[in-house]
Amino acid sequence: MQNKGMPKAYAPSEHEGPLYQFWLEKGFFRGQADPQKHPFTIIMPPPNVTGGLHLGHALTATIEDTLIRWRRMKGDAALWLPGVDHAGIATQNVVERDLATEGLTRHDLGREKFLERVWEWARTYRGVIGQQHRRLGVSCDWERELFTMDPGPQRAVRTTFVNLYHDGLIYRGERIINWCPRCQTALSDLEVEHKEHNGHLWYVRYPLLDDSGRQTADHIVIATTRPETIVADVAIAVNPKVRRWKGLVGQRALLPVIERPIPIIADDAVDPKFGTGALKITPGHDPLDFEIGERHALAALIAIGPDGRMTAEAGPYEGLDRFQCAEAIIRDIEARGLLEKIEPHRHSVGHCQRCNTLLEPLASKQWFVRTQPLADPAIEAVKEGRIKITPRRFVRVYLHWMENIRDWCISRQLWWGHRIPVWYCGSCGAEAAPSPEEPMRDPQVCPRCGSRALAQDEDVLDTWFSSALWPHSTLGWPEDTADLRYFYPASVMETGYDILFFWVARMIMMGLYNTGQSPFEHVYLHGLIRDHHGHKMTKSLGNVVDPLAAIDKYGCDALRFSLATGAAPGNDSRISDERLEAGRNFANKIWNATRFVVANLEQHGAAIAPPRPADQKQMAVMDRWIMSRLERATAQLERRLSGFQLTEGGKGLHEFFWREYCDWYLEMAKVRLRGDDPSVLSVLAHVLDSALRLLHPFMPFVTEAAWQSLRPHLPASGGDGEALMVAPWPRPERRWLDSQAEIQMEGVMDVVRGVRNLRVEREVQASLWVETYIALDGAADWPPEAPLIVEELARVRPLHLVANGSALPKKGVATAVLAGARIAVPLSGLFDVSAERTRLGGQVEQAEAEVRTLSARLGNKQFREKARAEVVEREEARMATARGRLEGLRERLAELS
Repeated sequence: MQNKGMPKAYAPSEHEGPLYQFWLEKGFFRGQADPQKHPFTIIMPPPNVTGGLHLGHALTATIEDTLIRWRRMKGDAALWLPGVDHAGIATQNVVERDLATEGLTRHDLGREKFLERVWEWARTYRGVIGQQHRRLGVSCDWERELFTMDPGPQRAVRTTFVNLYHDGLIYRGERIINWCPRCQTALSDLEVEHKEHNGHLWYVRYPLLDDSGRQTADHIVIATTRPETIVADVAIAVNPKVRRWKGLVGQRALLPVIERPIPIIADDAVDPKFGTGALKITPGHDPLDFEIGERHALAALIAIGPDGRMTAEAGPYEGLDRFQCAEAIIRDIEARGLLEKIEPHRHSVGHCQRCNTLLEPLASKQWFVRTQPLADPAIEAVKEGRIKITPRRFVRVYLHWMENIRDWCISRQLWWGHRIPVWYCGSCGAEAAPSPEEPMRDPQVCPRCGSRALAQDEDVLDTWFSSALWPHSTLGWPEDTADLRYFYPASVMETGYDILFFWVARMIMMGLYNTGQSPFEHVYLHGLIRDHHGHKMTKSLGNVVDPLAAIDKYGCDALRFSLATGAAPGNDSRISDERLEAGRNFANKIWNATRFVVANLEQHGAAIAPPRPADQKQMAVMDRWIMSRLERATAQLERRLSGFQLTEGGKGLHEFFWREYCDWYLEMAKVRLRGDDPSVLSVLAHVLDSALRLLHPFMPFVTEAAWQSLRPHLPASGGDGEALMVAPWPRPERRWLDSQAEIQMEGVMDVVRGVRNLRVEREVQASLWVETYIALDGAADWPPEAPLIVEELARVRPLHLVANGSALPKKGVATAVLAGARIAVPLSGLFDVSAERTRLGGQVEQAEAEVRTLSARLGNKQFREKARAEVVEREEARMATARGRLEGLRERLAELS
């Protein structure tokens, strides 16, 4: 029976756009507070406004949309709040690259005109990102969409900064920071990507000076990986426990090339195992050296400037690129006879995460957040279980980092972003910040001298500062809004494990500081989608894959199902055309199953009543079986979604729908329908309706399109609502569990599989009917409809049910022994027995020859003594396989005798 109303194949492009518009117009995405309902809130991780989305964003969107659609159908007040991040460094970089194509720099435009250009870019790509999300089927509340530079988040950022400032948790100080010469800004430790580098250790002799300052014939040797920083050395430090250099503490050495006297000091922080145990101290260019310099009151000379070129402190090397300077210094040191040796040395070097430039540690005056007082409550929130992290293994990772946290550098030397709300007095140099009572009001006079000559700090805040406020700033904080009271804390914060520290930890710290509450109840960390080389997909690396191209080719549901079932929480995955094709095939399976059911409902035309547990005893065993399997699938999916096991949940649904419902129950139903038994339609339609509801969060478009065709034929109680996406979620009903029916039907299916396997092994044509004998171990448990099912699904005719195995024919048959039955299929007439006997005889001879050869080799003492163990094991495995094949061939040959 064919349904003329539903085409043979599902065409995603014909349904996705109209269905999404239908959902939008009906207002199904709106999250509304309802005191009678439980709130379920997800705050979308805001994608950067640097360009279009990639597959990583598509994974995030798929997971979050699956969760929100599930909870919406369960009847919760579901809010998925979307947003976009201004992405300070990344966005400024792409706009500057765009300007470069016109031969311009941001300095040519000036700050105001440049920011106009960035806002234009942001508005364009904010719209692009929104359209791409719509193509992905996301059901977020678009009326609430926010941008991190919108007025609300701006107010939240400024209020937070001012409060932290007046609480003494934000300070300005000189520290070693990570400086990117390409991006021309400071970076936090988390924005540094450490890569292994094959470099060198240069062992350099520093001549010793006597008490009068004259050079002696002695020297102290240091090992360095960065000869370009020698010009900024202010001391040599030795570990006081190293005897070799202990006597030199208090003396002075001569700095090579620059020839400046520097002291030799003792400090326990020096690693006695590195190099010679003596360390050149360059406080302006190394974090450890900076700490040692502070303890010993040493100056911090800056020999490498922000542009990566040598400063005046480098003396004769001023103006050289830092890498050119390293080569020049080594040449000069070697010419003076001060280079003792060079050794290869592999070590980790920091790179800018966004542009991959080798970073420069620089002593610089920056703004910092004092993080330890903020980290302590955030640690307790996770330890006490107020915030649960999935997968659990990341709890240990989170705690380790938080317990060893360092102060957070939050100032960035950019023009695009939240301007630091601190002003400096031009008269006395004092700082001025807004008051906590009026955080949005700029200070007008200097708090120290009363001058009005105030200038705002030129820097902007780290993008992650505003993102850290996202769960509460999006709901109206610092105002006491109804949304904040109802939807905060969020139910789930779902994001990639790679930003656990960048973002999740900072949201926890700032959420607790600003609101006194944890910002969310659960943290669900998904894995990364990597390219075919195994690299993380990022816009800065240029290895992203456009999800819209995959949607155009395979359909949105295929992409979503492939992403959702691709990897377990916290595990990385790769996507392939094969997986996308499988997703497309599954969508077509859903469509065609629905098409068959709808066609039969239309043909029979009778109103159907939903199956009731009270009628269970009167139902056919196959109906009781599929209802029991549906009950188990529903309960299993509920458990898996509750535990964020989307991968296993999706795979389990696929198995239930494709294998159990389509491959078995639907095929059994066809047998009954051909026999003019429409009673099967009630269960057929009910299970399909339930399965579409269960599948909808994963594959919203094909399920909605299919359900709209099924809906007119459903009983009123099953078809309530205008759309599947707001239809009630199936509730597990344990009364449908029927272990006896499952055991009985599994026995029937085993028999069908057994006959099918014999047909395949004997290469029997699919169109031929085969005579079959079946001996059942438990004949009383054989369902009354079983013979007809076996006949139709295994193409058996005639079918003989015999009392026991002894009644089966013994000669000229193919046999199979199952757990509860024995099968015998007479081979006469299925093929040329004589030719088959000859063919099998030849294969037996070949197998016997192979066994003899392997037996001789393994029986050879010299072979066993001289061959490697793995070679012997491989040959023994070949022998076992050969013997098994020979035994099977002999059995088949005996069947034909």
